[in-house]
Amino acid sequence: MSSSRILLVIGGGIAAYKTLDLIRRLKERGFSIRAILTEAAGEFVTPLSVGTLTAEPVFRELFDLTQEHDVGHIRLARDADLVVVAPATADLLAKMANGLANDLASTALLAATSPVLAAPAMNPTMWAHPATRRNVAWLEAQGVAFVGPEEGLMAERGESGLGRMSEPLAIVAAVEARLRPAAGALAGRRVLVTSGPTHEPIDPVRVIANRSSGRQGHAIAAAAARAGAEVILVSGPVALPDPAGVTTVHVESAREMLAAVEAAPPVDVAVFAAAVADWRVAEDAVQKIKKGAGGPPTLTLVENPDILATVARRTEGRPELVVGFAAETENVLDNARAKLARKGCDLIVANDVSAGGGGVMGGARNTVHLVGSGGVESWETMTKDAVAEALVTRFAAALRPRP
Repeated sequence: MSSSRILLVIGGGIAAYKTLDLIRRLKERGFSIRAILTEAAGEFVTPLSVGTLTAEPVFRELFDLTQEHDVGHIRLARDADLVVVAPATADLLAKMANGLANDLASTALLAATSPVLAAPAMNPTMWAHPATRRNVAWLEAQGVAFVGPEEGLMAERGESGLGRMSEPLAIVAAVEARLRPAAGALAGRRVLVTSGPTHEPIDPVRVIANRSSGRQGHAIAAAAARAGAEVILVSGPVALPDPAGVTTVHVESAREMLAAVEAAPPVDVAVFAAAVADWRVAEDAVQKIKKGAGGPPTLTLVENPDILATVARRTEGRPELVVGFAAETENVLDNARAKLARKGCDLIVANDVSAGGGGVMGGARNTVHLVGSGGVESWETMTKDAVAEALVTRFAAALRPRP
């Protein structure tokens, strides 16, 4: 049983009735829950019903002399291991994205230092509105995790679409993924992850590069560390902080990345999420190449080393599980299958990075397909953090049990 503490912020939407079942399901799994009820939420569920299920006082007022004698709203936010916002209405998401704090719920959210998981619920038109899309994108970029919304019938008669709050068990699964990642299933294991782009020098000021942000690779490294693994992250140039609890090796070029990978100690799992440049300039210039009357210079390109294939085809010291990534712009699954066979790895995580693929490169969400010898498994669009948690769970399940 878990002693993890959850602060549940209940927003003012018809989906608030689902939070009663959500509380019950979380309590069954041993979570401790305190709840904040917004004024609007009180129109749908009562403090008595919420308090009975949580077995804790229900918090409603920002200016409560009993609760605020010890800066109660700050303690509420700081004492939780996870803040769950359900239903996360358009109003609550807007307050979170813009730093508003005009009631107890928004004040506690602004003061929270623990992770936040939001379960949106609203009319499909509101979910699709540019203001909501902007708010969600900004919150995701700040690390807020989302579960849902789902498609289905709305409370409004005759309306359906994307906007229903996820069912309680789906939210419970997302909570457990955050607070019990892979249940420590990678404890005692060592994991290598590559992440980000590589920069191949043309001259001292110019490089061949790509649009990879490193978000997915870094999220996988962080999730593996939370699952108990010893993690080595080999990162190309990114604007991300090093994940906590991870040994990070910073490199620039593909050759440097290969050298760092080969210098790493033996690992159980190797995940090659980096977008390694396929080519480099045969001879990079010592001095900056200047524009001249002769037109642009001719660059002779040579292939970079194939890091994934190098590790996957080792005869000695091969990791038990070798995972590659395939960022494709067309024929995603066909190209991923071909890459799986060509590289000799165990699994390919494929995604669509074309203009119509949802802005994966540099974005906060991802839609992945797992391509292995047993076929293809396509996942729904999730945040990159959620994809990382799910992948780590899958990696742990694929490893042979230790004696």
